[in-house]
Amino acid sequence: MDKAKPLPSYLVQRYHGWKATSYSENQAWYRRLASDGQHPRAMVISCCDSRVHVTSIFGADQGEFFIHRNIANLVPPYLPDGEQHGTSAAVEYAVQVLKVAHVIVLGHSSCGGVQGCIDMCQGKAPDLEAKNSFVGRWMDILRPKYDIVADIADPKEQVRQLEKLSVMTSLENLMTFPWIEEKVKAAELTLHGLWTDIGEGGLECYSADKNLFVQV
Repeated sequence: MDKAKPLPSYLVQRYHGWKATSYSENQAWYRRLASDGQHPRAMVISCCDSRVHVTSIFGADQGEFFIHRNIANLVPPYLPDGEQHGTSAAVEYAVQVLKVAHVIVLGHSSCGGVQGCIDMCQGKAPDLEAKNSFVGRWMDILRPKYDIVADIADPKEQVRQLEKLSVMTSLENLMTFPWIEEKVKAAELTLHGLWTDIGEGGLECYSADKNLFVQV
């Protein structure tokens, strides 16, 4: 591979700053993590969006969360077809190998993936409709939920509601994995659905009793 280039200088400078401060001050902790392995209590499935910073929201330290990020924090249904499934592999590793106690799906405001799904459903995104669009085919996971929000007149509210439905879709699909269903029924694993407002710093959690998201 002759196309890979050196890191940009600003990243090199930031690395050296981290090594001289945060790492130097917590060297024993980092070495313990390296020698003892990881033992996270929770897996977090969040969006790739650079504005969603899971560890900052919860004040988490290294080794605390097993984090998987993808477009629109989606989990596909269980499909053991022998093909390559990155999200399903991450879920399998977290639940079966690391034996996390919690799986948290975290959605967020102003999600570009969810907006893309709406645009597809409204016939406004021919590029995403193309068979060779990885984003478009990924957002097909959420597409069936569009009918629920199709009649919402306010575009901002429409996308916000579909963002929350993306969280619900992932929770529903997680329960199609037989070993997740088994652990949930045995009270060995709990599933949680969250949605965060990036601009306001708000956090909402899905309440099964109320069948809606409530402020944390």
